[in-house]
Amino acid sequence: MKREDHMLEDIVRARLPQPVLRAVRSPLRVTAVGGGTGLPSVLGGLTRLRGSHVPMEVSAVVTTCDDGGSSGKIRRRYRLPSPGDIRNCLVALTPGENPLAEIFQHRFPGTGGLGGHTIGNLILAALAQRLGDFGSAVEAATRLLGAQGRVLPSTVDRVDLVAQLTDGRMVRGERAIAAAGGRVARMRLKRPVPANPEALDAVSHADLVVFGPGSLYTSVIASLLGEGMRAALASCHGWRVLVLNLFTQPGETDGYDAVDHVRAIQHHFGPVVDAVLVHARPLPQKMVSAYAANGAQVVSCDRDALAALGVKTFASDLLGPGNKARHDAAKLGKALHDILRSRRELHRGGMACAESSATLVGAKRVRSSSKASGASSIGATTARGRLFSSGTG
Repeated sequence: MKREDHMLEDIVRARLPQPVLRAVRSPLRVTAVGGGTGLPSVLGGLTRLRGSHVPMEVSAVVTTCDDGGSSGKIRRRYRLPSPGDIRNCLVALTPGENPLAEIFQHRFPGTGGLGGHTIGNLILAALAQRLGDFGSAVEAATRLLGAQGRVLPSTVDRVDLVAQLTDGRMVRGERAIAAAGGRVARMRLKRPVPANPEALDAVSHADLVVFGPGSLYTSVIASLLGEGMRAALASCHGWRVLVLNLFTQPGETDGYDAVDHVRAIQHHFGPVVDAVLVHARPLPQKMVSAYAANGAQVVSCDRDALAALGVKTFASDLLGPGNKARHDAAKLGKALHDILRSRRELHRGGMACAESSATLVGAKRVRSSSKASGASSIGATTARGRLFSSGTG
């Protein structure tokens, strides 16, 4: 190393604390939790960002309680955790045009024999049998596909979901919960099992934790029910952001607004939601009518009510193309990155490491003092003006 380089390194070391120096060298750590169709959209968007030279480590904490379809059949016959949501996340993290990823998603037609099964589910089951456990199977499939990120089963044990409804009924199983037609009071696992240790680490050390989008109870909350996860969420110094669903889910979140979604998470895990990301524009009326015909309503958002809970609101155009209410992966990725950038606005000292977890600790202290004074520390817009904060809380 040249003498000038040594001098520069000495100056940097003298002026920046060690946690910040470590953060400068480290990529952003983003952990997304949930399942269904929403989580792969988040992962796909984050993967695109990483391709645009945003240094990032992406982890997915995925529910394995699906008891329907191909996953349910494999789960019951071979007593394995459900592979379907894991498979979708692996494919979402696979870069570029990958023929093997396309094969993973192939579903056999029909109902008998292989009918209804996807190849990826069968491969994960085969790997679990060959390697002896489901976690090792997921790691092997990650290498097989070249997935750029970690897909972590929320628990490595096969376990069932149980919902206690407000009318006193106890309902077991993901499909049965959705079909029960009651309001969920509490979710739990049938028996206590520890959360995946790697999932605990991914959550507790994340610069950004993303909840959803997806089924509030049977995907997002279900993925966090393992023992130790509540403490991991509480110890996280990054921002914890809920991506709000576009519509309510019949049988699971009937009549819910944004505040109800946040309170459901708080009820199970404490005050672990720092912000909500919502779609900024009115949904097409044709889409709204079509979903209303099936019992789903647009999820409304009262920013003042969220602010009263200490939760900030961010809004951006998130709707994907087509007639289905789906979040667009690229828009999601960009919006989540802008939320991280908006947090950097809390520390306008110009440091390149302002998005690090070390700096986010300081940001959380600033946010806490802002709540006490009733003023927001976040500007109304980001630098590029695409993402808007409620300016309250």
